[in-house]
Amino acid sequence: MSQPDPQRPASLGLPRPSGRQALQQRVSYAILEAAARVLAHTTEEASMNEVAAEAGVARATVYRYFPSRQALLDRLASVAVDEAGTRLASARIEEVPPEEGVTRAVRALLEVGDSFVALARERIRADPEQFDARLAGPLQRLFDGAKATGDIRGDVPSSWLTESLVALVLGALSAKPTFGHEDAVAAITSMFLDGARERSPVATATVKEGAQA
Repeated sequence: MSQPDPQRPASLGLPRPSGRQALQQRVSYAILEAAARVLAHTTEEASMNEVAAEAGVARATVYRYFPSRQALLDRLASVAVDEAGTRLASARIEEVPPEEGVTRAVRALLEVGDSFVALARERIRADPEQFDARLAGPLQRLFDGAKATGDIRGDVPSSWLTESLVALVLGALSAKPTFGHEDAVAAITSMFLDGARERSPVATATVKEGAQA
């Protein structure tokens, strides 16, 4: 499994400031994008020095914008969740058949890229309200709707399904590239749906009996 097209430059998807906007905004964006790249691709805990070097600014500049490593991580988490939410909203995952909704959700989350991986690797806790509203909420509503139509199994909580899908995407983003972007979307979607589809009553009863044994 792999991350999407390795030729696609890592980006937080932040709006690029125009000439009328302050230099500080551009520097802040550069630091956040550098932090996402470093945190996503460094096996050990990345330092503020490494972030500064990747951003092409002095260490003191990083601290001027983000007084601590935790402050930088918190802001990065907020940006990652916000971008994921924006992409999910644009994908309109609740307005299409469930299988297409899952495919669109996978594509949207893959496109968040490095900041999404950094969020997981650093075990950054995003603001719970923002996370539920922007990321978890839309996915859970997708799964609730799919359960109602019988397209997804009803014996697994939607929260578990959400965590499973996100974990598959993160695994793909963290792995060495072997698939192109659309191939990764198709593979993750297939892996997820193969386990999440509604099963026959006989199969469901067998699983329940095994759990009770």
